[in-house]
Amino acid sequence: MNMFIRKLTPDLVKDYLQFFDNENHSDNQDEHKCYCVCWCSDDHRTGVDKMSTAEKRRKLAAQYVNNGMIQGYLAYHNDKVVGWCNTNNKSKCLNCISWLKFMNQVNTTESSKDTKVKSIFCFTIAPIMRRKGVATQLLERVCKDAVIDGFNFVESYPQKTLKQLDDFEGPLEMYKKCGFYVHEELDNIYVMRKQL
Repeated sequence: MNMFIRKLTPDLVKDYLQFFDNENHSDNQDEHKCYCVCWCSDDHRTGVDKMSTAEKRRKLAAQYVNNGMIQGYLAYHNDKVVGWCNTNNKSKCLNCISWLKFMNQVNTTESSKDTKVKSIFCFTIAPIMRRKGVATQLLERVCKDAVIDGFNFVESYPQKTLKQLDDFEGPLEMYKKCGFYVHEELDNIYVMRKQL
């Protein structure tokens, strides 16, 4: 398969926005177009009304990509974006809206203050490219670059029960196949880790 992975940079903001304009998890309804703005390094303890519509989220996504608050990787097939992985420094994302709403049970204290954890928050794969290894290739690239960037662990949060619209964290088995282990088991999710 003619596919390559690119780290998200401001010069790819147009590709990023077009992907979310056309692909949005499973239902592709305008009101559900997230542009992945809820997983970022912004502080969402106030001002979340700026995310109330798809149009506002799109505008915010462009700002976040340009200033590095949304980080991750785009997968291309035949020069078209077919996949996305949102990944960022865990310690910088603890005040984003999705962390505040869904991850408050996850331990945020590390054994050493120098421990760096790269979190994987989301995968979005174009429907025609699902079950073809796109998410696995994105995951492998995240881990490879995390080593280069000096991280100690890569961490992810797959749900215990997958649902069509809520499976954006990726399946547990994919992480296990890539060398992750269960670091923590919570009510609805596993906290998976890979030591680098």
